Amino acid sequence: MSPPVTTTYLEMTQADQLRAKNNPDADFSVTEVEIPQPEFNRFLYQLVGERWEWTDRLVWDLEQWQQWVCESEVRTWVAYRKGAIAGYYELQKQPGAEVEIAYFGLAEQAIGLGVGGYLLSHALSNAWAMGAERVWVHTCSLDHPAALANYQARGMTIYREETE
Repeated sequence: MSPPVTTTYLEMTQADQLRAKNNPDADFSVTEVEIPQPEFNRFLYQLVGERWEWTDRLVWDLEQWQQWVCESEVRTWVAYRKGAIAGYYELQKQPGAEVEIAYFGLAEQAIGLGVGGYLLSHALSNAWAMGAERVWVHTCSLDHPAALANYQARGMTIYREETE
């Protein structure tokens, strides 16, 4: 039997709650994917999520990825370090002036380099720039052990927890 999984939901309701972290690595940069490529988003999801047991979208076919990337108000940013993919995040604009950090994570080679706080700061700044009145995310006990602390360190607060 698998241990229970706890999902934690966090939010930020004002842009001035953001406690941004500066980029600690001159070789680390973040670029928006301005031309949607469903195959690329699928690749990023697998690259970053495999280690953390992200499985919900592994069954998606290309048409589902196409709908997600091109038709659901999703924007994607990719982090690079020395030319290699270091992580990514997806922001989804939702009804009621909310933006969800739908996916966020680092590639294995970037973990431990101190860039996660900067990447999250980048994501939160862009969420606010999309006109958000509330930014939210969920993480779970399967994610990196520092994930929850990173969200809280950037100014997000817990508003709900569920254990399955």
